[in-house]
Amino acid sequence: MKAPFSDLFKPGLPAPAQKWTGWPEFNFVGGHNDEASIPVDALKEAMDRVLTREGSTLGTYFLQSGPLGFAPLREYLTDKLARYSGIKCETDEILLTSGSLQALDLVNGLFLNAGDTVIVEESNYGGIFAKLNARSVNMVAVTVDEDGMIIDDLEAKLADLESKSIKPKYIYTIPTVHNPTGTILTLERRLRLIEIAKSKQIPIFEDECYADLIWDGERPPALRGLDDSGLVVYVGSFSKCIAPALRVGFIVADWPVIAQILPMKGDAGSGALEQMLLAEYCSEHFDDHIEKLRATLEGKLDVLIEALEENFGTEAEFSRPPGGIFLWVKLPEAVDSSRLAIVAAENGVEVNPGREWSLESDAGNWIRICFANPSHDTIRQGMANLAEISRKEFGHPRFIANK
Repeated sequence: MKAPFSDLFKPGLPAPAQKWTGWPEFNFVGGHNDEASIPVDALKEAMDRVLTREGSTLGTYFLQSGPLGFAPLREYLTDKLARYSGIKCETDEILLTSGSLQALDLVNGLFLNAGDTVIVEESNYGGIFAKLNARSVNMVAVTVDEDGMIIDDLEAKLADLESKSIKPKYIYTIPTVHNPTGTILTLERRLRLIEIAKSKQIPIFEDECYADLIWDGERPPALRGLDDSGLVVYVGSFSKCIAPALRVGFIVADWPVIAQILPMKGDAGSGALEQMLLAEYCSEHFDDHIEKLRATLEGKLDVLIEALEENFGTEAEFSRPPGGIFLWVKLPEAVDSSRLAIVAAENGVEVNPGREWSLESDAGNWIRICFANPSHDTIRQGMANLAEISRKEFGHPRFIANK
């Protein structure tokens, strides 16, 4: 239905949204998490305690903590980041945001104008592609292998840009449990990346929303933790380690950067209850919770891999990720994953097609599968259905083991 004043809308808007009709039966898209792992009872207790103790501060904007966000949550983050990521920072070097998506917008707003150039990994978070395209920013893609961003290729791309008198505004990377490939940038490559950024004075935009979800809990230090120059702007989130619907993210940067971003936020503060809840809950329960969540997610990954092998055989290629919530899967070249996603969705199975998550020209037969939310049985049946849909549409897989 057309709005009666749609002729007043500015040109160039995205296509109108469709009315939501509920989740599909087999939902393998988005960044959802395991519903049974949401610590509902402990969250209820934490909310009761913090509201009893500090609920009256809801009578002021910023909870009497200032515009950077709830002070106890920022204090908790200084401890967590030091222990988990090797980042040493002060509370006034952390800005709490309405999810990491707002953090991305704020950092992009700080750096980018139309026509600017940035460096990205060739397969990457689809959301960053959309946000950069919306700002008419040029993206230069660097290849990725099983050890993350290939630094030799980064150097080659930077040299090519320099020959054209182009200096990128930043290098965007997801170094720890990359989305969608699941790779972890090695320590050696991290150190080289930082040295290159320092020598050329190019900021690094580090996105670490999945770093808590490494199966064995072992990880290299964050780039922000290794850098001593202030060139790394770090973004994190509670969405994947606690709950996606709790829209709390954060930016970590030197105070002069935070001081410049803060006036751009302009929203009178992100959600107060979420910040209060997370500060109270995480300070007591985070370590135990994340250990259990890792085990749950790894178990679901094992079920997914078993289901893919049973239904697709060798026609589904992938590397087992060391953590995260996604599996990046290559199907036979005859399979157009964009078409597969459409046909599968019509039959109740939703997956992300590779072209939405990669700048590679040959990513059209890749899919991204989010395994965190569905149950074991749903994963098994969903992959069986997807294989049958793909076989009927493209002739692949040629044989299904359980048929």
